[in-house]
Order: sequence, then structure tokens, then C-alpha cells
Amino acid sequence: MGQKLVTSLLWQLGGSEESKAGFPIPVHPPPSASQALCSLADTDALSAPDRLAELLALPHCSPEVQSQHGWNAQDSSPCMTVCGSPLTFKRRPTAQTTDSIRGRMGYMSGLHVWEISWPPSQRGTHAVVGVSTTQAPLQAEGYQALLGSDPHSWGLDLGKGVLYHRGQARRYPTGRWAEEMTSSGFPERILVVLDLQCGTLGYALEDGRYLGVAFQGLKGAAFHPAVSAVWGQCEVTIKYRNGLKPQPLSLQQLCRQSVREALGPSRLAGVWSLPLPSAVQSSLLLQQH
Repeated sequence: MGQKLVTSLLWQLGGSEESKAGFPIPVHPPPSASQALCSLADTDALSAPDRLAELLALPHCSPEVQSQHGWNAQDSSPCMTVCGSPLTFKRRPTAQTTDSIRGRMGYMSGLHVWEISWPPSQRGTHAVVGVSTTQAPLQAEGYQALLGSDPHSWGLDLGKGVLYHRGQARRYPTGRWAEEMTSSGFPERILVVLDLQCGTLGYALEDGRYLGVAFQGLKGAAFHPAVSAVWGQCEVTIKYRNGLKPQPLSLQQLCRQSVREALGPSRLAGVWSLPLPSAVQSSLLLQQH
């Protein structure tokens, strides 16, 4: 039944002759753990975590909960000073060093989203936002993308639009968001989306528009919010938006996932043209109806 539905959708969206003829749609196996850890995904912006819209619709956490998820003054470079509130740190002017700080909480399961506020005028040459384990270094000589320079950290340079992990670099985002981010740059506020049920890290705009999966294979460790900075006197604020505990996907979610994977990113934009109820169209595009 599911195969017939997917084949019908592919036909109406201009699928290949093989799919129109009803031939099976190939399913590609996921990458191995070693490949995934150092891969930077080339996925489209619509490949958002299945429960992201649900999480972003929740009320924001209380100030008390946000403080629990704030910056950890005991897990940072000596050049980082956590201000009166654990939500904001300030980097002391220090020549020829790159400095990092981690959040208080390390996440091992579930879906988590937090907001990083970093004024563009305070970013300098390397302003990197992402996650790290406690094994990642917190300071390095010279100016560099410290977060993402080793196997224990993953980051996005907000000034350059470049992802880093194990010292490898790649442009981000790709697809339809690439031109917008290249022309306007990343805004002051950016959402970090950590989905440990799927093992992915991605980023979203403040209004919830997902920019795509950045990294895959994040499993088997506690991942802390982290940034690395070079700009003297920069102030960076973290606000934990919310989290969802892991749970088995519902039948509806599994069906949606299968249809989206079969259609592929290039055909998803045409879902609105299909003769489907608007609720089904919204569901396939991970939008609230």
C-alpha cells in the first residue's frame, strides 16, 4: 500500500520513468559510524528532525531551567568570564589565543534546541557555535576554529558559513538557503538543534526555519553546547529553548518519514500541487496545520 502511494506521488511530481512504471524505489543504507562522524551532510533544509516543530511550539523554559542549561564557568578557557547570569559569558582581550566554553548540561538522548545570541560586530575572524564532549580542548594558540578542530567537537563558523569537525571544513548551509546566508550572513540569533535519537546536529533561524543537517553520527557520548571565540570583549548568550525525551515514532511519523525519503528533497517543494488534503500536505512538509 505504501509503495503504491509513493509511486503515485512520484508520478504526479514528475518522477523517473522507473518510478512511474512502479519499480521499487532504492533505499540506500546509512553510512557507517566512522564515515558518519566525519561527514558533513549535504541534505536539504526540509530534512528537519521529525519532532522539531512540536518542540518549538512548546512554551519557552523558565529562567530557572535556562540557568541550569547555561554556561559552565568551571568548564572554560581561563579567558572566559561568566557574567552575573550563567546565560552570558564575556571573553577577556587576550592576544593570539582562541578560547572555548561549554554548557553546564551534557545531552545523551532526546531532542534539544538552544538559542545562541552573538552580535555580528563581536565575532571577529572565527566565531564557532556547536557542541563538544569534555575531551575537546578549551584553548589554543593563535586564531583558529578551535571548536571542530578535533574528533570531539563539531561547529559552525558564523562568519564564514563553514562547518568544522576533525579539522575538515565544508560550506553550510547548502541548497536553497545557501544564497540567502551568503548574502545576508547569519543573524545575531541562531538555533542549535541536537537530535540524539537520529544522531544529528543542525541549525535553524530564530523563527524555526531549519537550515539542514550539518553533522551525523553523534552517538555514545554526552554532548555539551559549546562555542569558541577570538574577539576580545565579545559577549555570547545561550538560552535553552526546550527538549523532548526520546520515544518511538508513531505510525503516522514513520509513514511520513518513508514518503519524504522516497520523494527526496528536490520533489518535496511540489507537495502543495498534489491532490491531497491540506493536513496531509502540511504533515509531509513538517508544518503545523
